[in-house]
Amino acid sequence: MARRRSASELSYGLVIGTLAVLALVILIGPILIVLATSFTDSRSIRFPPQGFSVRWYELLLDEVRSRQIHRAVGNSLHVAFLAAGLATLGGTAAALGISRVAGKAGRLADAAFMSPLVLPGLAFGLAALMYFTLLGFRPSLELIIAGHLVVVAPFVLRTVGASLSQLDPALLDASASLGAGPIRTFRRVTLPLIAPGIAAGGFLAFMASVDNVPVSLFLSSARTDMLPIRMWGMMESTLDVRVAAVSGTLILVAFLLMLVMERLTGLTRRMRG
Repeated sequence: MARRRSASELSYGLVIGTLAVLALVILIGPILIVLATSFTDSRSIRFPPQGFSVRWYELLLDEVRSRQIHRAVGNSLHVAFLAAGLATLGGTAAALGISRVAGKAGRLADAAFMSPLVLPGLAFGLAALMYFTLLGFRPSLELIIAGHLVVVAPFVLRTVGASLSQLDPALLDASASLGAGPIRTFRRVTLPLIAPGIAAGGFLAFMASVDNVPVSLFLSSARTDMLPIRMWGMMESTLDVRVAAVSGTLILVAFLLMLVMERLTGLTRRMRG
């Protein structure tokens, strides 16, 4: 009986290990291919790369020949910083409010705020375009910020909510018993304890905004070119290798930022929470 159990446990472990390795290959493989392609000496995207060269990164940094890419990067960063900042404020306030509402009402409020993550991105982008058009607005950076705000705010809500769920109510009672009011208690007790969750949510919101395609696709115009849309157009028209160089840069920057956030806030643990 013990031998059968150990054999079944061993086979189960092998299956899990094989699936884990397969998942890792699927996740890491495309990243390695993009990085390798970005250093090709060829004039078009092709794998395996023909020779080794950093000229596409040099071309990417050229202010004249890559002016449109630089403008798209500036627009994307502008939108991401504002959308993530507003999402951090609004998501934190929403998480604090929901944490004080017990029962069915609190669950309904949480589901309402998290619903943008459930909706298909293209459907939401089209709905946002139709809604703003009916109100008389034209595509602009301000509309893109508003659309991104709705999409990225749930990330902040989830991480801050996870931090609040781990907050010991006894600390708040102790602060109140010592004569501290609600504002002072929030500033001296609650805020420092949930600050890592706020920072992690803001980081996730920023990255989600930079990477967002559906909302940017429907709410952008020729004057509000966004980086994902610019990369998409370059892939469709010329298979420009600078797309791979941009992707390699984004991968490196995202990896470094993720390491920093993991060190400062325990990002992985809060995403699981």
